[in-house]
This record gives sequence, C-alpha cells and structure tokens, in this order.
Amino acid sequence: MTRAEDCIFCNIIERHGPADIVYEDRHSIAFLDIYPLNQGHTLVISKKHYATLDEMPPDEVGLLFATVAKVMKGVREAVGADGINIGQSNGKAASQDVFHVHVHIIPRFSQESPEGKTFPGRKKLGKTEMEEIGRKIRSKVQRRS
Repeated sequence: MTRAEDCIFCNIIERHGPADIVYEDRHSIAFLDIYPLNQGHTLVISKKHYATLDEMPPDEVGLLFATVAKVMKGVREAVGADGINIGQSNGKAASQDVFHVHVHIIPRFSQESPEGKTFPGRKKLGKTEMEEIGRKIRSKVQRRS
C-alpha cells in the first residue's frame, strides 16, 4: 500500500499508532475519532495514502464510500442515533487537519439540536468508554458484512 512516513493515519493502518478499529477490509479501515463530536464518531480512510479526495481514482472513491455506507449503518444502530452526518474535507481552506483522505461518520441525536442546525463540540472520552463503543460498532458492522 502507498503510505506517507509522517502520516498518523498510515501509522494506524500499519498498527504503529493506537486506534479503536471498528471495521477493515482490503481497501479501507474505520476507527473511532479520538476527539469525537458525539459517541460513535468514526473515521473511514483509504488504506492507500492520498492527501485529498481529488487525488483518488474514481473506483477507489467508490470503494471508500461503500465502506462508509456499511459502517454508517453499524454506527447508527450501535449508538441509537436519530441521524448521521457524513463529512469529508479537502484542503486546509476546507478545515482538513490530517492530509490523508478520511470521511467522518457523525452520529446525531434529536435532543442535541431540535433542527440539527448546529454541531456539538468535540469531546474527550475515556479509554473504557471508547473501547465499549468500539465493541458495539464492530458487532453491528460485522453482522451486516
């Protein structure tokens, strides 16, 4: 697989960096965001290093988003979300912080914003809580595979 030496997501793919992995196949990997907007906030990334989506061949974009669809359903069921936001940023001007293509799956709950017009703030969850959420999501996604 193509990788970038100093990329945190490439390190996660190679198991050199910590992550609560909830799904993996030949092309992509999904893991919990360490500073989630809500419980279950998950990132889906390509196993090949591309800084932005426009660098990816269209067929690989399709494989990535097939994983997003599968994981999204598992996240929603695992945390009992009322809705899901899917987010993907390209470039610094679009607030991309890690320059390895990634897609955010963000569970949303009716009580946080009645019209869903605002995003919740980032949270820092404990290790035990992250592991439990990860187990639930893995279980739900595996049942769909």
